[in-house]
Amino acid sequence: MENAIVVKDLKIRYKSMKAASFKQNFFKFNKSRVDKFEALHGVSFSIKRGDVVGIVGKNGSGKSTMLSAIAGIFSPDEGSIELASDSVGLMSLGVGFQRMMSGRENILISGMLLGFSEAEIRAKMDDIIAFAGLGKFIDMPVKTYSSGMYSKLAFAITTVLEPEILLIDEVLSVGDANFKKKSFAKIKELIADRDRTVLIVSHSLDSLRELCSQILWLHEGNLMKFGPTDEVLKEYEAFMA
Repeated sequence: MENAIVVKDLKIRYKSMKAASFKQNFFKFNKSRVDKFEALHGVSFSIKRGDVVGIVGKNGSGKSTMLSAIAGIFSPDEGSIELASDSVGLMSLGVGFQRMMSGRENILISGMLLGFSEAEIRAKMDDIIAFAGLGKFIDMPVKTYSSGMYSKLAFAITTVLEPEILLIDEVLSVGDANFKKKSFAKIKELIADRDRTVLIVSHSLDSLRELCSQILWLHEGNLMKFGPTDEVLKEYEAFMA
């Protein structure tokens, strides 16, 4: 099976201002006040087409940064990311929507960013709206949405359009009990397609055990281990304990 994702020596850095008063920053801004934080320290791995991989690690380990880089939101400062497909969908709370536009308008925008044509998106528009279950809110600006509604719409867009590489960042547990059940069933349906590659960031180890064949463990920006689910999670749980 060919590789769907190849990450080589990936480093991603953020710039941040050193602690100082607003007055100091405004009147005395200089380069010495800018810190650089490296979120990923030369991470390398490859994922075969059709694999379902979970990503674990404590908060701040670089999990969301990794998914955002694969999705093309962040550019590598060093290293490279090679993808076998341009059809990549990222489901993540707070990423990708135009807050002043309606849910319906954001379906079109998000679908096009995933590489689908307007005709393809409109053909599945009713299915996306039905899956999200937002009722009249679908025609209201997403700035009026709760975090749960936001995630429901993001989940519906990405899963109904079915990109070839699916990236899921902590949205398996959003919504009420019925939506959680429905979304989990949809993920299992997508995974059944052996041509689709799926990466899942989640703190729910039980969900990862059920869905994933492999686990990628990040710790403070470093790759600790990448291998079979039961083996890696056993080490991860012992480490976190």
